[in-house]
This record gives sequence, C-alpha cells and structure tokens, in this order.
Amino acid sequence: MLPEHIAIYISSTDAKTALLKRIETGILFPELTEFKGAIFSEVTINRYIDAELRHEDFQVTTNRTTSLATSSEGERKRALLNHILTGDVPEYLVLDNVFDCLDTAAQKNIVTQFTALSSTTQIIQIATRVRDFLPFITEKYQLDAHGRLIPFHLEQIGLKALDTYFINDLPQPYKVVSEQENTLIKLTNVSVNYLERPILKAIDWTIQPGEFWQLIGPNGSGKSTLLALISGDNPKGYQQDMTLFGIKKGSGESVWDIKKHIGFYTSDMLIGFKRKDTVLRMIVSGFVDSIGLYQVPTDTQMAIANSWLTLLKLSHLAHSSFQLLSNGHKRLVLIARAMVKHPALLILDEPTNGLDDYDAKLFGALINKIAETRKTAIIYVSHRPEEYIAPDFNYNLIPSKNGSRGVVMPL
Repeated sequence: MLPEHIAIYISSTDAKTALLKRIETGILFPELTEFKGAIFSEVTINRYIDAELRHEDFQVTTNRTTSLATSSEGERKRALLNHILTGDVPEYLVLDNVFDCLDTAAQKNIVTQFTALSSTTQIIQIATRVRDFLPFITEKYQLDAHGRLIPFHLEQIGLKALDTYFINDLPQPYKVVSEQENTLIKLTNVSVNYLERPILKAIDWTIQPGEFWQLIGPNGSGKSTLLALISGDNPKGYQQDMTLFGIKKGSGESVWDIKKHIGFYTSDMLIGFKRKDTVLRMIVSGFVDSIGLYQVPTDTQMAIANSWLTLLKLSHLAHSSFQLLSNGHKRLVLIARAMVKHPALLILDEPTNGLDDYDAKLFGALINKIAETRKTAIIYVSHRPEEYIAPDFNYNLIPSKNGSRGVVMPL
C-alpha cells in the first residue's frame, strides 16, 4: 500500500534536483520502487526540451502542436501534465511547484483535478510557497540541514525581517546608456495575428520613465507576444504604430538600438545559460549583454558587480559556479546582471517562480527599491498577484475571439 499524500516545503537554497533524484530512485521513499510513478517538474520539462533541440525528439506537444521549446511555460506545464495522465495513470505522482506559470483559472482546475486524482494516486508535492500547499494534504515536511525530512512548522522557514537589506542606494551604473525624459514606450492600436489566429487586438499602452507596471493576463493571452514587440524581438512590430525609447519602429533602427535600453529577465534564461562562469563573472557579463564573459572587465565594472552581490548578501558566493546555485539564487543573480547598466526599462517575466517565501519577499523588496529610484521603469509579468511588490499600475490582457485587448486596471 502506498503511504499518505505528503507535501515537502523547500527553500531556494535546498537542492531540489537532488531531492527529485532521491525520490525517483527510491532513496527517500523505498516503498515507491514497487509502483509506477511520474515526476511533474520543470526538470522533466527541460529534459524533453533538450531532447527536442539535440535529437528532434518531440515526445510532448502542446495543444497548439508546437514544440516545448517554442511554447510558454504555462503551455509546457499543461502539455507535460496531459502527457503524464494520458494512458495508464501513475500510481504516484511527484508535483514540483505545480502552480507556477499558471493563471488563476488553471490553478483552480489543478486543485480540482488532483483532489479527484488523490483517491487513486499518491501525491508527493514539493512547494516553495506556503500558499501553494494542496488542500487535501495534511502531512507536511521540510528539509533539515542534512537533507532529512522533518515536520513542517511555519515559524521555522525563515520569514525574518529584511531590515538590514537595501538600506543604501543602488550601485551606480558604469555609464549611463541614455537619459530618458520623454515617453519610453508608446503602442497605438497594435494588433497581431499568427496565420488565422488573432493574438492581440487594438493595444494602446504608454509607459513613462520610472513607472512600475504589472502586466497580467491568463495563459495564452499574448503577454509574451507583447513583450517581444517591446523588446524588438518580434518582426511583426514593423507593421505597427510603435515608438520605443524615442525611436519610431521601422525607421531603420537595429534590434540592438532597442535592446540597449532594456534589462530583461525570463525563466527561460535558466535554460540558456550553460557556461561554467562564476557568479561574479555572470553579473559582469551584463555590462555587454553577453552569455559569458569574453573580455577583461574594468576595475570599475568589477567593483559595481561586487556591490550588487553585497546588496543581495551573496558576496560569499562570488567565486562559486553559477550553475551550482539554487534556482532561486540564480534568478537573483540574473536580476543583478540585468540591472548593472541601469536600463531605462526592466522587464521581469514571472520572476518569482521557484523562489521560496523568504526569497520572494527579498526579491519584492529589491524591485520596490529599484522602482523607488524612478530611474528605471518596470514591467512585471505575473499570472497572479505577488504580495510583496507595489506597482503603480496594472495592465490587463483580456482574451476574446478577436484577440486580447489591453485595459489599465486600478490597483
């Protein structure tokens, strides 16, 4: 007989991949070796993406029959879940941060689906946020310093105050890329279709210097398409009425004329960075927007990068391999990498996915600190409200059969 459903709370510093391996191989729960199981995790998704890119092996496809590599994270998660539950339902299922990248409606469906499934399948949930515990799970654990399971207690997860963080000003830029005094982004009646499928319809959006926007919309509403237009990565932008950083789209600008004004973070970056650079070198590479560091940095650049590590209280990891960091710490480092040049616009695409409660609180405090300077505008993309950030405005994408429309919503 399978054991009871359990939830395991892990922090950003816990070795999640190692934990999944211990479960998969039966080290942590030897009784599971007698049963058929499956692991629902970004780790599993990344394995399938690697198989696609290396061997053109497309085992998992989305509802739009696209590859995982070209799909949004929400689409990837739905595709993996459908793949796992097609055919023989596993006798046990490991769920790793199951709610990340899913909109509110999808999250409610997940709760309903797994509540029904729990009568026949044992659920082992791994969560980095207390709010994500599935309601039918009563046995809750966390990891001690030796990686052993101990009973979960809310007061032990380290939600301490952040009074010692971000007291000083942000580190100064190496050089100012541009002083943006006028409108940063102006989209007028922007519509995008792919083949016969409408994505965006009549989008009007103006972003002024220093404004803090939260971009919200359900999975498939066109958030990624909209970001790609703003960052210059979507060629359909040449057909639109768009002004980006004072440059009229289609006036002869290069993509780098746009990108030099933008700092960008998306969780896909965690898949792309494979080099064995140190944490410090990873931050320094943000000065030249390269993957890896190919030129000798100046003393000033090194000093600024070290100042960011001090701000994040990660100085002790400066010379550690970036690849050996937890996913939570990798994300914090990549935010610092995006900010070293103090861009006019910082785009954050689902940045708290995979962060524990403490690091999400820490991250929110950092973003609020950046916003308070009023020197960098922010677009924060999220499927659900994040309690630790304080945006000025919400821009909601509301889907319809003619494409998503954008609406400025009150906070």
